[in-house]
Amino acid sequence: MHIHVLGSGAGGGFPQWNCNCYNCDGLRKGTINATKRTQSSICVSSDGVNWVLFNASPDVLQQIQDFPPLQPGRAIRDTGIQAVVLIDAQIDHTTGLFMLREGLVKREIYCTDAVYGDLTSGNQILNILGHYCGINHHHVPIDGETSFTIPNVPNLKFTTVSLKSAAPPYSPHRNNPQPGDTIGVLIEEISTGKKCWYSPGLAEIEPHLPVLMNQADCIMVDGTFWTDTEMIDLGLMTKTARSIGHNPQSGPNGMIEDLDKFGDVRKVLIHINNTNPILREDSAERAILNAHKIEVAYDGMDIIL
Repeated sequence: MHIHVLGSGAGGGFPQWNCNCYNCDGLRKGTINATKRTQSSICVSSDGVNWVLFNASPDVLQQIQDFPPLQPGRAIRDTGIQAVVLIDAQIDHTTGLFMLREGLVKREIYCTDAVYGDLTSGNQILNILGHYCGINHHHVPIDGETSFTIPNVPNLKFTTVSLKSAAPPYSPHRNNPQPGDTIGVLIEEISTGKKCWYSPGLAEIEPHLPVLMNQADCIMVDGTFWTDTEMIDLGLMTKTARSIGHNPQSGPNGMIEDLDKFGDVRKVLIHINNTNPILREDSAERAILNAHKIEVAYDGMDIIL
């Protein structure tokens, strides 16, 4: 199984267009040891030809250009992307669908009922695509037990489960979270049994998750913030990391502590906010991650299982 990281940053990417925090200002001026990142997305394939895109970020056109297998050039209109699986309905994970509107072939969209509701009401992107390429919507289960396959994507199956989260700010049920607002997914290569757990938005390791995560050969999870009060401390927000659905890496019950419980499997952080000090490769925070054998995803990263 080939997992390719198209984008590893959180919403806004790195550097964020309007931010002059230490990280963003330092990257622009070349005074820190870090690399730019587009907004979070991965693609997965077993045969290297047919790919599933997880989330469609606003940077999707650049991401496709940077990864040639997604544009194999076999016909005048062509793509290696056979389907799009949406982890949630957040702006930074869905806006790229607008960029994929051209052509006469309907886009195969896999998402939960809650996400489909948001993307046909509060943010009507799926309705709008009906005036262009159109979509075929496929229901995604959230029980963590029911697996599904995707036509034209051989040798892969997917098990999805609902995660504790908050709906997007535009959602009609923003203040009334629903099961399926955000999901995690266990991706399995059928022929080898190799598995990857993917959850770029993860507020906590809920009791129903270890049964799935313990099966994984690679765990790729939320790396948004280093501390729970990171945005408050910088004067950029009045809410904590956990209150907006992201478990910080440091501190009691943080992501480092949680990931240590999963033994020697490969562990990768993705969806990294522009303020997070782990973006600086020579930071003390990055050294702590290294000591715990936790990797930081970067654009163009390849994971072969």
